[in-house]
Amino acid sequence: MEKKGFINKFFQNAGKPEGFLGRIILRGMNKGHAPLTRWARSCLVWQPEWNTLDIGCGGGANLSEILKLCPQGKVHGIDISQESVVFARKKNMKHLGTRCFVDQGSADRLPYADNSFDVVTAFETIYFWGDLHRAFIEVKRVLKDNGFFLICCEASDPTNETWTSRIEGMVVHPGSELKYILAQSGFTNITLHRKNKEDLCIVAQKQSSNN
Repeated sequence: MEKKGFINKFFQNAGKPEGFLGRIILRGMNKGHAPLTRWARSCLVWQPEWNTLDIGCGGGANLSEILKLCPQGKVHGIDISQESVVFARKKNMKHLGTRCFVDQGSADRLPYADNSFDVVTAFETIYFWGDLHRAFIEVKRVLKDNGFFLICCEASDPTNETWTSRIEGMVVHPGSELKYILAQSGFTNITLHRKNKEDLCIVAQKQSSNN
């Protein structure tokens, strides 16, 4: 029973990594999520000059990869966890303050100006966003016209409680629900990609104000 309690405490850090256990989780995420996030990034044709925001940037591995995909652009990361912010900054120290910027904050109150980014990404994080409609509206606000919103999840079956039974506050959303909320939030050209098991990637676009 004590062992189960420790395991649950360990995985609780997935939502908001803190302290020593949080740093272990972040290292594990950077390595363990790499195949999934590589596949998700391939669902978008990246442009070298794009400016990108990665919400829930965690250990910063995706920031590193996006810096390579957009060598002429800038990459911002934001995470609710201060531990993640510190970790992601160290991971991307080479470009920190010039092409890479990492802040603490939440998806529903983004500290960025309107029309700031060509792409907003969310890898393995929307489970913890709460009111998705409110957060998606914020994402749309900071996106440029015709900009892309990329969502990646390895859990998309709400009846599978493998992780939700261990991680307090985690909510799994099926692809159909995500597509509906994106449409209700004003996104268009919504495409859903499937991989193995529950893996999904959704790419949606902010409609131009001229349309």
